[in-house]
Formats: sequence, structure tokens, C-alpha cells
Amino acid sequence: MTSTEEPTATSGQNAEPVAETTTTTSAETTTSSAETTTSAESIPAESFQFNADIAQLMSLIINAVYSNKEVFLRELISNASDALDKIRYLSLTNPEALANEKELKIEIIPNKENKTITIRDTGIGMTKEDLINNLGTIAKSGTKQFMEAISAGADISMIGQFGVGFYSSYLVSEKVEVHTKSNDDEQYYWESSAGGTFSVRPDKGYPLKLNRGTEIILHMKDDCLDFVDEKKVTEIVKKHSQFVAFPINLLTIKTEEKEVDEPEEADEDDDADKDKDKDSSEAKVEVTEDKEKDKKKKRK
Repeated sequence: MTSTEEPTATSGQNAEPVAETTTTTSAETTTSSAETTTSAESIPAESFQFNADIAQLMSLIINAVYSNKEVFLRELISNASDALDKIRYLSLTNPEALANEKELKIEIIPNKENKTITIRDTGIGMTKEDLINNLGTIAKSGTKQFMEAISAGADISMIGQFGVGFYSSYLVSEKVEVHTKSNDDEQYYWESSAGGTFSVRPDKGYPLKLNRGTEIILHMKDDCLDFVDEKKVTEIVKKHSQFVAFPINLLTIKTEEKEVDEPEEADEDDDADKDKDKDSSEAKVEVTEDKEKDKKKKRK
């Protein structure tokens, strides 16, 4: 059984379709993401409390009765685009910033079997300090402003305007994993099931070694599994992210089954049977020829 990832859709104002290629490594990583997380649990992790405002925001998002949950993908793609913009801007004064990964792109990988969707970019990435500060402990002014806007009757779809779009992930997922690599630090792993805490640890147990960038894996709620459908993802990307200036590749996992014929050992009985078959076939040929001769005689 072989598993491959194939780019099947691209989006972006300046993006060009990517030629169809086989990337077995990425597919294997995606399909086994849940397993690799378990294997990495032996590495000590630091646990942190979410800031009070962020904890309140996440509680609101998790319990929200909101029909337009597809905004989560728009927000994560927007964040990925921002990360790509930052590394591109940095490379203008420091060309070495792109040394580890020159291609700037976004990849989306829906996986029905694991009930996950992965958003991966080759942007600026995050250090350990960035993970702690940006995803949980330091209150950003946007968090409180967004909460105030919601109280005043604003829509959750406005979440990106306040710089806290990452937390829209919890509209559709019960757990979020973040794997990230910055040029200034080693690869780190962030994880939270939104229970008021999150953990951070070195990402040494994960088989996919990022050259640079961030990979976010959403473990979907049972009532949100339609967002793992390839057609649905393509529809959302075309609807909300058509003005993103970087290529967006939709990678799909396809499984092919091939039957392998095992060679059978030939024995003496089989050889004998084959000889019999040869004799019988030759006999039939002779009988047929005789009949043809008889027909000719009758015609004469």
C-alpha cells in the first residue's frame, strides 16, 4: 500500500499552478501526526496558563453557536500569508534569511482518516518565546477589543481584524497542535485542548523537520468533519483567499492497493500434468487435421 500527496489546487493573486508531484515524506508525516505526537510525549513539556482575556475569548469561541465556522480557514491562511510577508521583507536586507527554505508557499492537507486538517507555511516561524507570548500568556490589546466588540453585537467573523484570528481554530477543533521553526531557534511544539492551559516543548520527536515555517494541525470536532472534505476546502479557499499573494497548494492523500503475485513452487506432479496437457493438445491438433483431410476427400 502506497500513500502519496498530490497538489490538486492552487490559489493566489500571483500564484501559478504547481506541477503535479509526489511527496511521500509529507504524506507519511500527515497521516501519522497523531502517532508522532504520542511518541514525542517522552520529551519534558512546560505547561502554561492562558492569559485571562484569552481564556475568556477561547471559552466564547468554543461555546459559540455560530453557523459560519469556515472563517477559521480564512484566518489561518491569512496568518500564514503574514508570516511569509515577514520573511520576504526580512530577506530584502538579509538574503541569508531564505537560505534554509527559498520557496514561499502555503499548503493545506485535509485528512479524513485522522479527522485533521493541516495548514503549513514556509514563513518566518516562531521561537519558543514567540510561541509563549503570541499564543497564550501576554494579553494583546486586540483580545480585549474583540471581546468588547462581541459584547456590542459584532460578529465572530470579524476576529481577524483584531489580530487574534488564530483562536478561531477552536470553532471547529477540539485540539490544536503547532509545529514551528524559526531561523533563530530550534523546532518547537505547542499544543492545547483549550482547557485553560497549553504546553510547549522541543519538537525532537516529530519526523517532519521544518526548514523554516509553521505547521498547524487541527483535530476536528465530530460535527465539523465536512471541513476535511477536499471539495469543501477548495471552495473555501477560492471564496476567501483569492487575493493571497502566495501559492496555496491543496495536498490530498491517496491510497493505492496493489496485488503482488507470489511465485508458486513447481513440483514433479505439476510437471507431469503439464506434459499430459501438451500430449492432449497435440492429439487434438492431429485429430483436427485428419478431419480436414476427410472433408477434402469427400469434396473430390
